[in-house]
Amino acid sequence: MSLTLTVSLLSGRSVTISSSLESTVEELRLQAQLGLKVGLERLVTESGVILQAMSTLRQTRLSEGATLTAHVRQAQLVSSALAFALLRSDGTVATWGNPIDGGDSSSVQELLKDVNQIQSSLHAFAAIRSDGSVVTWGRIGDGGNSKGVQPLLQDVVAIQSSSRAFAAIKTDGTVVTWGDDMYGGNCRAQKDQLKDVQAIHASRWSFGAAFAALRQDGRVVSWGLPHAGGDSSALRAQLTNVKQIQATHFGGSFAALKHDGTVVTWGIPHSGGDCSSVQDDLRNVQSIQATESAFAALRHDGHVVTWGSDRDGADSTEVAAQLENVRHIQATSKAFAAIRADGSVVTWGDPDCGGESSYVQDQLINVEHIQASALAFAAIRRDGTVVTWGTPHAGGDSSHVQDRLQHITAIQASRHSARGSFAALRSDGGVVTWGDPGSGGHSKMVQHQLFDVEQIQAAEHAFAAIRSDGRVVTWGHGDFAPEESHQELLQDVQPVTVCSFGAGAIGADGATITWTHGAGPSAAEPGK
Repeated sequence: MSLTLTVSLLSGRSVTISSSLESTVEELRLQAQLGLKVGLERLVTESGVILQAMSTLRQTRLSEGATLTAHVRQAQLVSSALAFALLRSDGTVATWGNPIDGGDSSSVQELLKDVNQIQSSLHAFAAIRSDGSVVTWGRIGDGGNSKGVQPLLQDVVAIQSSSRAFAAIKTDGTVVTWGDDMYGGNCRAQKDQLKDVQAIHASRWSFGAAFAALRQDGRVVSWGLPHAGGDSSALRAQLTNVKQIQATHFGGSFAALKHDGTVVTWGIPHSGGDCSSVQDDLRNVQSIQATESAFAALRHDGHVVTWGSDRDGADSTEVAAQLENVRHIQATSKAFAAIRADGSVVTWGDPDCGGESSYVQDQLINVEHIQASALAFAAIRRDGTVVTWGTPHAGGDSSHVQDRLQHITAIQASRHSARGSFAALRSDGGVVTWGDPGSGGHSKMVQHQLFDVEQIQAAEHAFAAIRSDGRVVTWGHGDFAPEESHQELLQDVQPVTVCSFGAGAIGADGATITWTHGAGPSAAEPGK
């Protein structure tokens, strides 16, 4: 016996399908995907119920002629330290960049189909497929090899990463980990506690990392490097009714925000793991932001409370009187910037990392949003103009492109800890870059390709932009321009690689074109 159903997109385009009642929702989705010629993520009933992939059509109790709404899978661009992974809307994945950092996925390419989500560690990637299975690649010891837990990686709905490990949440709320044990790749000791998990957060430290899992009952379970936040057992009685977890970027500490507005911290004491000196002020907290080794809590009354390493922004005494009516906080590696309700900005922390903004203070008005690299801030004002401050060569000085920083809608920042740069997306689809050339601050050689851009993604040393025609443009570390005499070979190409040693592209005929510093491009036959 069969059932005839209509699967419709939000645009109104639809396809009618007849399937056996014993067919699964997953099989129906794949049929609809072929008929509509677009990648589909899930099917939803007219009453708003998301259909479970492995349920049969009989189990769904759908009626003859029913209409289902299909959610289109969105393209996703993810980066590791020196590589990119592009999830196309059809569910396939393209990778490029440093091979050992995940830029080469050829060993698992046949498995990278019908992918819904990609997560990255510092040197590896993990992809969740529609059936809940997981595919990994990249540096073996940093999460690129999941063979040891592959039988457990079924029915996965989300993945979190530390710098060298992954943690996957399954539909039943259990957790599977892999990668370096010192970075959270082993949770066997906490297995019995890891139930009904709804979210996982990661904290980094110089020689390890830790994960903290938030359960549906508001309790927290942590593992990884014990003194860097991996052991919260002493606070088990306090870690209840938690609604949000924040972690320092490099300080090995966590801060848990409870539903009653109080905060519990653990990890390395001087890096934010000890908040006893400000505990009485940590009430009615609505959100928490972090630098490498300090926290800043925003209270509902608009006041801010800071703790952790003074050199990384924990000392806000000089601006305490100004920290009122704050609505948002942003952070570089060692400084904070607070946007107040009137659109003005207050900064504190390391002056070289954006903690000093007096020289642009008269320009910091009507600020809507602030983006941060490791060493500088970039503020978007209501009129679409941009104000920058911090280390000049790392994006704090945008004077040479200021005339082009108009009608800006979004800004991305490269994440190199000692350098850094920004890439701003204009409303006309153009891109403006500034900061360290080796980290993507210089885009002159690809500027003629940066048009109709819809999305920009940053890596540690580079940027990648997705255009409206689906092509990808990359620049930054390893971006070496081909000689003028070879431009004819590089017509109708899609740039696909960026790494320390060269750059490359795929031509319209499928041939691979590569070039290195001081040499012209060369082409290889498709598939070679």
